[in-house]
Amino acid sequence: MHDSILQSVGWTPLVRLRRLAADVSATVCVKVESLNPGGSVKDRVGVAMVAEAEQRGLLRPGGTLIEATAGNTGVGLALVAQKKGYTCVFVCPDKVAKDKIDVLRAYGARVEVCPTAVDPEDPRSYYSVSDRLAREIPGAWKPDQYSN
Repeated sequence: MHDSILQSVGWTPLVRLRRLAADVSATVCVKVESLNPGGSVKDRVGVAMVAEAEQRGLLRPGGTLIEATAGNTGVGLALVAQKKGYTCVFVCPDKVAKDKIDVLRAYGARVEVCPTAVDPEDPRSYYSVSDRLAREIPGAWKPDQYSN
């Protein structure tokens, strides 16, 4: 039993692949990361990035996570932020499925949607908007998954 949903991240089943690896002398297994609380391996990423930012003093109580995301990393970060009391602002390209945006909002995140059909350097791109918000919002921290 876990005291927090965050403690359950990573405790997913390891399944041996007997038939698929029948001709292999080694034991072949897969980790079923889709059974993490947020539904993907990116839950681990969210937990690790936030823990490191807290440890380094980059993210303080009451802070805001700002991230450009197209999906699962945002969900992992939102899961952690909700549990730890951080505000989340995610900046997504307009190609992201509505159900993914709905999940981010269900975790309490604010979601800004930006046009996909612009260069990354364009001030309207989701990269540029997330950079601008990280500069403008006091107490903001940007995990920057694409450069990290």
